Amino acid sequence: LFRVISTGHYKKKWKVLLKTVVRELKDKKGMNSMTDKTEKLKILEETGVIAIIRADNPDKLVDTASALKEGGIKFIEVTMTTPGALKAIENISKKVSGIVIGAGSVLDAETARAVFLAGGDFIVTPTLNKEVILLCNRYSKIVVPGAFTPTEIITAWECGADIVKVFPSSIGGCSYIKAVKAPLPQVKLAAVGGVNIDNAADFIRAGASVVGVGGSLIKKEYLKDNNFKEITSLSRKFIDALHIAGER
Repeated sequence: LFRVISTGHYKKKWKVLLKTVVRELKDKKGMNSMTDKTEKLKILEETGVIAIIRADNPDKLVDTASALKEGGIKFIEVTMTTPGALKAIENISKKVSGIVIGAGSVLDAETARAVFLAGGDFIVTPTLNKEVILLCNRYSKIVVPGAFTPTEIITAWECGADIVKVFPSSIGGCSYIKAVKAPLPQVKLAAVGGVNIDNAADFIRAGASVVGVGGSLIKKEYLKDNNFKEITSLSRKFIDALHIAGER
């Protein structure tokens, strides 16, 4: 049977059939992970913000993610310093649709892999870790490694970073982002650390592709008082400001 299929007219038909089956499997089961990653990166750059959840407990994180989504934020990072972070990521990935959930404060490749198994789709690190970048690229997941100096930034980019997190951006501010982009215009930067509603747009104008916002968006008093409406309202303000700044 193999000889018949692999020769002449049947061989041509077999190849066509095989290509059709593979294409349908990709469409139906999401096998084309690189396209999936590209689409998610597009969403990130269009919205321009990663919401960073750093909480004392994971109990309210599903409601927090829902509030952020309602305000227009689609990329949500749960830091690994949050107790029960992996379980929170799993719960959010199952219960909140229409967002991209990931983890921050990731220090090693083992933790990154655990995040993916829990349902996470991107990794943010506080420092430059080449093994984490390698693992994320292996599984076609978005990786945003932390760096600060121009040497660290270009090293992260050359290792395969999708966006490089300039951390802490509170040191140097918008002028530092602008200075880095001058010799490295090809590198996509995320300004993280010290970003708030008053300066987020300035970071975008200075050259950042994305900003990461934590405590100035998901305030502890909001979580304590279950004030998710304020989180939604503030999320909208960030989205509006960034859209105007970047003409998104």
